[in-house]
Amino acid sequence: MERRDFIQMAVAACAHTAAPSRAAAPDPQQASVAQLCSQIADGSLDAATLTAACLDRIKAIDQAGPMLRAVLTVNPEAGAIAAALDGKRRRGEPLGPLHGIPVVLKDNIATGDTMPTTVGSLALDGVRCSRDAALVQRLRAAGAVILGKSNLSEWCNARSFNSIAGWSGKGGLTRNPHALDRVCGGSSSGSAAAVAAGLVPLAIGTETDGSIVCPASICGLVGVKPTVGWSSLAGVLTISDAQDAAGPLARTVHDAALLLDAMASAPEARPVAAQLRSGSLRGRRLGIATEYLVRDAATRAVFAQALDVLKARGATLVEVRIPNRDRYGDSGMQLMVHGLKANLAAWLAEYPVEPPIRNLADVIAFNKAHAAREMAHFGQEVLEAIESRALMSADAVQRARATLRRYAATEGMDAVLQKERLDALVGTTSIPGWPSDPARRQRPDSGFTSPAAAAGYPHVTVPAGHVGLLPVGLSFVGTTWSEAELMAMAYDFEQATQARRAPRFAPAQAA
Repeated sequence: MERRDFIQMAVAACAHTAAPSRAAAPDPQQASVAQLCSQIADGSLDAATLTAACLDRIKAIDQAGPMLRAVLTVNPEAGAIAAALDGKRRRGEPLGPLHGIPVVLKDNIATGDTMPTTVGSLALDGVRCSRDAALVQRLRAAGAVILGKSNLSEWCNARSFNSIAGWSGKGGLTRNPHALDRVCGGSSSGSAAAVAAGLVPLAIGTETDGSIVCPASICGLVGVKPTVGWSSLAGVLTISDAQDAAGPLARTVHDAALLLDAMASAPEARPVAAQLRSGSLRGRRLGIATEYLVRDAATRAVFAQALDVLKARGATLVEVRIPNRDRYGDSGMQLMVHGLKANLAAWLAEYPVEPPIRNLADVIAFNKAHAAREMAHFGQEVLEAIESRALMSADAVQRARATLRRYAATEGMDAVLQKERLDALVGTTSIPGWPSDPARRQRPDSGFTSPAAAAGYPHVTVPAGHVGLLPVGLSFVGTTWSEAELMAMAYDFEQATQARRAPRFAPAQAA
């Protein structure tokens, strides 16, 4: 199916068919995006009602009650945007595939409105951007209501080896809605918590290595880190041009697919939502990446049950090892170190309006001057180490990217997929959320994020089960531009298991 055909189908599905009637606010924990879009299209729900319901829930749960601190900034224009979209529907104007659906953006994504873009830092508190990031332009064109900006691990978790996942100087600590004493993972913590708690139907996160899929797994969501280049990152503060991607966090695979399709800008990006169907696991060969299985016994028990489901759905499982994992780490790290320093300066020069900081050295100086608030829990030794290093030459960047591509992609993931005739690799995304208390917190057990991240390949995680109150996700990863196949398999698994649970906002895991 051509992308233009998909867009025409999506628009037709949201076409104006009835006069508006004010409906009761939908249950934000239950309604799917497709259901909401259908209700908006037929007039039984309007965007203003849906947006107001989300804003009310943010006040009740995020800013009061459990105080999740998932949303950094609420868009003061959200109600007016929703009302304008309702006016379009009443006039019979064409509707986009996300017409009236509220979306929250991770706060490293520029918006040219009244909201600041802070990357979680007090150094950019109140600083607005001159224009929308490219992916935000696509979301607005699809009819989405940009509801606000979400909290994150400050500077995308690049500040310290001792950072607390989901903490920022601007927003404080994002709390896990399943157990409030646990982290949400990083760095797209607020985006994940907001969707899991029903504050908003959809959110956008960004990832270098694990920053979408880990929070998704820990919060019991579907998360998609697409192929690098799926959506333009112009206007997004990135760390590594070779690895960074923006992607959806959603409660269902279909919801995530709708958002992923709306974000797509690469000509190679194929429609995803139309390809989802039960039975997609039948006849598939899936590799179990044994060296990436977490050590945590309870998480491995959930994974074993997930493997039983995959086999019952008709998949063949093969234990494999991904070659050359020890040959690209240095190149990937060099590109991240170079990228953060170079990309930060370039982004600050182009998007924020008159920012008080201009480069990484300014960030470091600001944090030292405001150490009581910015460095109360951990330092900035990573930023200082990056600042002490000179930027790489263009030739050095090219060589590092070639090494990364060769060993992570061509002679890494692609080699094992081809040798074993695999459709995808599967693994444990992450251990469950660990304690957020600095005195108790543990370093997370490694999950199945680095192979796809280093290769720039797609990674989909879907809820697989629970350890106590805490969700655990199952990962599907594959070669470049295989999003449709991976998400179809994830959809089949999701339909078989229905593993996602609404959060209980328990004060602790043991509650």
